[in-house]
Amino acid sequence: MIFVDTNYFLRFLLADVSSQQKKAKELFQQGAEGKVRLFTSTIVFFELYWVFTSFYEKSKTQVIKILNDVLSLSFIEIKERKILETALAQFEKTSLELEDCYNLVYAQSQGAKKLATFDQKLSKKITTKV
Repeated sequence: MIFVDTNYFLRFLLADVSSQQKKAKELFQQGAEGKVRLFTSTIVFFELYWVFTSFYEKSKTQVIKILNDVLSLSFIEIKERKILETALAQFEKTSLELEDCYNLVYAQSQGAKKLATFDQKLSKKITTKV
């Protein structure tokens, strides 16, 4: 198995360093063809979110599309894919931050009935079905 780090996704998505974008595209093609097994982490997903919002100053709508595109790469294993998909959908329709949406969805997936948080917006959401 090959772990795919944040910078591979960035170079693939941004195509700003052609030699690196070519390598990333080749690896992803091999993964799509089943020649190699690829996986990444939830941390990489959030690093992508951070880089696109902070460094590249993408809008919320643009970031949601980019992250949905990443999640649609089904040949890359992401253990928490369903949680991330649900969190991203929640992020799209609320004023919560993505990390709060993730924590909410994760907590609910683990059976939490309450959140121990001082964040008033977030604490109101735990009783809401996501």
